Amino acid sequence: MHFSIPETEVRSGENGSTYVAYNIHVNGVLHCRVRYSQLLGLHEQIKKEHGNNLVPAFPPKKIFTLTPNDVEQRREQLEKYMQAVRQDPMLGASEMFNSFLRKAQQETQQIPTEEVPLEIYLSNGQKVEVSILTSNQTEDVLEAVASKLDLPDELVGYFSLFLVREGVDGGLTFVRKLQEFELPYVSVTSLRSSEFRIILRKSYWDTAYDSDVMDNRVGLNLLYAQTVSDIDRGWILVNKDQHRQLKSLQEKGSKKEFIRLGQTLKYFGYIKFDPCVTDFPEKGCHVIVSAGNNELNFQVKLPNEQMKEGSFKVTRMRCWRVTSSQVPVVNGSSSPTPGPCSSAKCEVKLELAFEYLMSKDRLQWVTITSPQMLRKRHNGPLHRSESQQAVKSPPLLDSPDPNREQIVKLSTKLSSVSLRGISASSSANDISGNDFHGNYAFEGIGDDDL
Repeated sequence: MHFSIPETEVRSGENGSTYVAYNIHVNGVLHCRVRYSQLLGLHEQIKKEHGNNLVPAFPPKKIFTLTPNDVEQRREQLEKYMQAVRQDPMLGASEMFNSFLRKAQQETQQIPTEEVPLEIYLSNGQKVEVSILTSNQTEDVLEAVASKLDLPDELVGYFSLFLVREGVDGGLTFVRKLQEFELPYVSVTSLRSSEFRIILRKSYWDTAYDSDVMDNRVGLNLLYAQTVSDIDRGWILVNKDQHRQLKSLQEKGSKKEFIRLGQTLKYFGYIKFDPCVTDFPEKGCHVIVSAGNNELNFQVKLPNEQMKEGSFKVTRMRCWRVTSSQVPVVNGSSSPTPGPCSSAKCEVKLELAFEYLMSKDRLQWVTITSPQMLRKRHNGPLHRSESQQAVKSPPLLDSPDPNREQIVKLSTKLSSVSLRGISASSSANDISGNDFHGNYAFEGIGDDDL
């Protein structure tokens, strides 16, 4: 998750006075709006709990009224502070830090604590409605869904909740995996669009864990539904012979065998992202990125229309960083010249850059740039900047809490899922929804170069 404070706002207090609010963004989307005094209070609590040696430096108080330059300097310092806390394995995972962000998120969106229904989608499009509190955190909601599905406690950590956006064509864009510092109900409703929804999917890359999940009836049905859905969306590639085998297994109700055959197919268990732009192997190349099996797969369209494909192993990435930026949108397209976003739509872009071991003695930076979404900015003076943050991979499996409250079970369990979206004419090289065809190897990416 990329934390940034790209902007500030001058807001009015209850007594009519004004103050500077610092807008904390997660992956380019506003999470909460806080005052300096609130972050100072968090800092003091962290320092009391963990001592001075572990806590990052915090910008000092100012005696006199802040000038615009002072505000900008403090914004940069607070951004670095939040990133440092988040990246610390102990501080970033602490309940103190997470609860602060959850409370601030709820206050920013002005959503009172009350019992509400929340729809969680499964991979086959089925909806599970759970009754939760608006202040319930991600783990609480995940456990509520698992309980209603009758998924055993020991398998809850194999699944996660993801915020997704559904396009007009039914395609899904993964926004992010929901984290413990946010309230799922607030996160999805604050976007104020029916395009966004929360979906339940497995949370791991290693297919070896599939066997554990398939030993349970509900886990098997969830994994089966996800496999069928991913094939239906073109995320898993099948040729004619494989299609016939899958149809035969489905007609027999052989779900385990269906999944095991799916495991042998290209891109099984991968998440496919929206089209991006990369500088590898050349600048300005359009790319479809898929993540899975501890690698990033690139399907690249070169400037000369040639197609290439290759994979970057996570184990060969020395380090990586995320940069966010905001570009004003003029007449429906991004303006090449930066400008104010106070009264116009802005395109929030994320850039992932990683240093990759191309060969035994050669490291190279590779960047991917992706627009996240368009949204209105708040009125008032804003200060914008580009923000950088080194990122680490979150644990693939969560530890479920066995002491969760039991909820009424879902009467209708997952059952059959059709392969209606699989065309009998599909070939191994077909990639649904884009112009990329053919398989080409990138030079210098193979493990045999080590």
